Amino acid sequence: MTDTKASSPDARTYQWYADGKWRDAPSLFDDFEPYTGTVYAHAPDCGAEEAKIAIEAANAAFPAWAETPPVEKARLFFKAAEIVRRRRSEIAEILARETGSTIPFSTFQQDLVAATLEQAANWVFQPKGEVLASNLPNTHSIGIRRPIGVVASFTPWNGANILSWRAVLNPLAAGCTVIVKPSEFSPISAGLMIAEIADEAGFPPGVVNIVPHAPGAAGPIADEFFASNEVRCINLIGGVKTARLLAQKAGQTLKRTCLELGGYNPMLILDDVDVDYAVRMATFGSFFHQGQICLNTRKVIIQQGIYDEFLEKFVARTKTLASGDPLDPKTIIGPLVHQGAVDLMDERVNEAIKLGATLHTGGTHEGLVYQPTILTDVSYEATASNEETFGPLVIVEPVETPEDAVTVANRVQYGLTSTILAGDTYRAFELAPKILHGIVNVNSPTVNDEIHAPMGGVRDSGWGRTGPDSVADFTDVIWINTTSSERQFPF
Repeated sequence: MTDTKASSPDARTYQWYADGKWRDAPSLFDDFEPYTGTVYAHAPDCGAEEAKIAIEAANAAFPAWAETPPVEKARLFFKAAEIVRRRRSEIAEILARETGSTIPFSTFQQDLVAATLEQAANWVFQPKGEVLASNLPNTHSIGIRRPIGVVASFTPWNGANILSWRAVLNPLAAGCTVIVKPSEFSPISAGLMIAEIADEAGFPPGVVNIVPHAPGAAGPIADEFFASNEVRCINLIGGVKTARLLAQKAGQTLKRTCLELGGYNPMLILDDVDVDYAVRMATFGSFFHQGQICLNTRKVIIQQGIYDEFLEKFVARTKTLASGDPLDPKTIIGPLVHQGAVDLMDERVNEAIKLGATLHTGGTHEGLVYQPTILTDVSYEATASNEETFGPLVIVEPVETPEDAVTVANRVQYGLTSTILAGDTYRAFELAPKILHGIVNVNSPTVNDEIHAPMGGVRDSGWGRTGPDSVADFTDVIWINTTSSERQFPF
């Protein structure tokens, strides 16, 4: 690895995309490869004017897109899926180079994107209303769903391709048009790559628009979104800190928000499990994508009777995980996305140790590659016990009873995903409703997702759902009642 800021020989200069046109940006910024430190691409640095252009394009395209027959929308989704499958290896390499995502995970994302596009083609046909009962005679009462309009989607760098496509497809399937503001750490894979595919597939001009920006330069774009009456919803996949700021601004302008946020995701392991299987699940859940997805296991809560055996085997297995170049198919632990993420890992680990925690493995890094880290005896005063740490860090905590495990699982305010691992499935199923999370997996890892499922969090992990259930987030319910006889009035 190097710390050079030289450009890769194949570094490409990108334009931004609005109203079906590729446009030169007022300036460019360097998009770096996390592993090598070289400049991967020269990305467009957009601002307020570009945001205005995108808003106008999306607003102009909305009426026609809302009325586009579902069969035509489905055709476009299927066409986009074909393109993703054709470019599968190419896009996987882009993800690996731009975000540090390992080749296995990058390739998996492409398969999931294609499948999501194909399933979303069915969402456009789902019922858009219902017939209502009425207490009035000769009255026909119905509720219909009407798309809300322009949606501004803030897309993340982690799981960049699949999460960004979801932020586009959910509103599109509901009949809305979309403007994407991708993360400054993944302007290509979380934004402009989507524009390339949508453009080739033939989506009408203005339906999909992409407005990237340089690090620290999101403010003018976000301000335009909030100032515009045409932007009706802010759709964020990101962190709690950003969500609080956006929700506050949205409240001032009465814009709807859909927030898919992080999680402090517990894995509860009861004492009747196969310990070896529990170790494999915990290793995957904790360290998949270097701990940089919202579904990663952050704390393993395990009954005391099997704690020692589990911990010994968990540490031993973690030490075998290959780390290094994300382009090497054998790599399990690639680089973190930027130096700030490494610094935060160091800060959280060192603070926990100062407060009495025991470090069993990890706690070191080479360049941006941070070794998977396991801590025990972590004080509840430590930040790592209360806040999501976006990196390969997991805490193991013993408890006496399953009820104690539930109490520990619910002590933080996050509520995205959780796991109960038990030999007696019925025992786990009885505990599941007591866990205050939007997703409770019984005998499946916290990193678990199905395209059609209502994925989303509660409490500090946000609100709104993905998949077909997302139609409710991006539509208004309109009540229409028709009376065919004269009404009687009191005066």
